[in-house]
Amino acid sequence: MTPPHEHPVITPTKDGSTTLYSPRFRQHYHNPNGAVAESRHVFFETSGLPDAISRNESLAVFETGFGTGLNLLLLHEYLHQSDKKIRATYYSVEAFPVDAATASQFDFGDNPFLNRSIPALADIFEQLKPGLNTFDISERLTLHLFAGFFDDFFEGDFISEKVDFIFHDPFSPEANPGLWTPEVFKKLASVTNQNTVLSTYCAATSARAAMAVAGWYVARAPGALGKREMTVASLNPLILQSFKRVNEKRLAERYKSADFKIDK
Repeated sequence: MTPPHEHPVITPTKDGSTTLYSPRFRQHYHNPNGAVAESRHVFFETSGLPDAISRNESLAVFETGFGTGLNLLLLHEYLHQSDKKIRATYYSVEAFPVDAATASQFDFGDNPFLNRSIPALADIFEQLKPGLNTFDISERLTLHLFAGFFDDFFEGDFISEKVDFIFHDPFSPEANPGLWTPEVFKKLASVTNQNTVLSTYCAATSARAAMAVAGWYVARAPGALGKREMTVASLNPLILQSFKRVNEKRLAERYKSADFKIDK
């Protein structure tokens, strides 16, 4: 159980949606300039996921850090809006789940679909048990949510398919460095196909270098809501043709020689 002084606190963001502030990590879960707007930009619009929904018969997503569940609800919304009856599977891991009472107080601004989903989201947190939990969100979307630590999830070999998109959404390298290492990105690579896209809000040199050490091709993309850059990566460099690639070889060398400080 989370000590009272570490309970996350609901805070408003500038697009009218709420996020949480974590006393444990001393960071907001989302950009204070807009929780919903940031998630759409980073994990959907930049990654190309809505286009994949229109092309594919099925889709699998892995998310590092379930957080408030916002990314799951956004995928649910995109599926709901699509005329194509695509089937999606959503894998996620969360070491410090939100309690149901907190989740029931979320507000997603002027988005009726997301706000109607809040009671169901609170029910997920209410029913959550340690280990792997499975929820049928709709006839088109299944959630496999692991309540526990990232390494324990991968040791359990819980992903039964290759994922098409990775939402890498833990707290920043300064606050949670253990989820920004080459070992983490190697584990993520083990559940991908050659066209998988990894997206993250983070533009830290250290994070990009860790991806490069793990064998990812890495690129810069415009950031969301006041942030200059974010990062996209893939095991297939052709997927990144529309983005500006970094020098992976040089970054990997710098990582191995500890040539830089962790930055945001």
